[in-house]
Amino acid sequence: MIKEAECYDKIDDNTVRCYLCPKYCIIKEGQTGFCKVRENRGGRLYTLIYGESSNQSVDAIEKRAFFHFFPGCQTFSISSIGCSLTCPWCQYYSISQTEVGSQVTFEITPQEVVNLAKKYGAASICYTHNEPIMWYEFIKDVSNLSKGEGIKNVLVTNGYITLEALKRLVEYIDAVNIKVMGFSEEFYRDYCKGELTPILDASKYLVKNGVHVELSYLVIPLLNDSSEEVGKFIDWVVNELKVDIPVHFIRFFPVYKLADRPPTPADTLMGIANTAYKRGLEYVYVNNVFVEGLEDTHCPRCRTLLITRYSSTFVNANLTEKNECPSCGLKIPIIGKPKASPPKLY
Repeated sequence: MIKEAECYDKIDDNTVRCYLCPKYCIIKEGQTGFCKVRENRGGRLYTLIYGESSNQSVDAIEKRAFFHFFPGCQTFSISSIGCSLTCPWCQYYSISQTEVGSQVTFEITPQEVVNLAKKYGAASICYTHNEPIMWYEFIKDVSNLSKGEGIKNVLVTNGYITLEALKRLVEYIDAVNIKVMGFSEEFYRDYCKGELTPILDASKYLVKNGVHVELSYLVIPLLNDSSEEVGKFIDWVVNELKVDIPVHFIRFFPVYKLADRPPTPADTLMGIANTAYKRGLEYVYVNNVFVEGLEDTHCPRCRTLLITRYSSTFVNANLTEKNECPSCGLKIPIIGKPKASPPKLY
């Protein structure tokens, strides 16, 4: 479905400037921006993917790397096409790096999204797989409906958005997992065709404005796994955000343009997790590695085991009714009451 886009300015009768992402594309008549899903038609910018869905599923919220947001609850995951970056390790490159018409999509309305989330008993709607910021207008419309039904809205995003656009979106979003690809401008320029600074700025803005934030760092061998680069990322979270923000270190597997690269060694990930704790982070998780305890939540004060997980799936919780540690009473930064999801019957 085609709909006039938000977040753009007219330069002249035939040219517009998009300010959805920090590329600030100057788009002439008949052309699309870098993302390939926003097109200038007659001097107006249009989104070409409003209501166009490439994938839908019902998942445990933990599968989307949210460990402190309604643990154990289900989320209705939905995606479209397009992205503002060009990461060569993208697991979902078939939808993120495609053009309109090159991938099968199905039209869906905001009300239908909410109805499906209700049908499957999902506590939230998760916009994921491709870059959800590309679905900016659609997300706002779905959120307007879902909030009235008590359904939360969460993004799994690269965080590459302008503050101008983010300020108009923040009230619609309840939680965000930001995927940090590396921790240098050179890395983002060479591998992603983007910049790091806007992502850091967006992260700080979201935290400041009360959105639940979790961070993911995909550890890629010989690319962004040096102790110096990972250490800078950890120190930034500690010094610029908050020590109690959940941070996920994700194991890389060969895919897309990096199919010839080996998976991240488990020892590397465990070493990074230990470093993160030593430098002050309180909630550190390692994903995609089947080592007992690396996805569990412990009290940072007394080390009591609070939540047990296996393969990014909630198993059980040991918390008070107020999400406090039962041993020392520390308030744990978890949104929502943990509960075990029933088995899927669909």
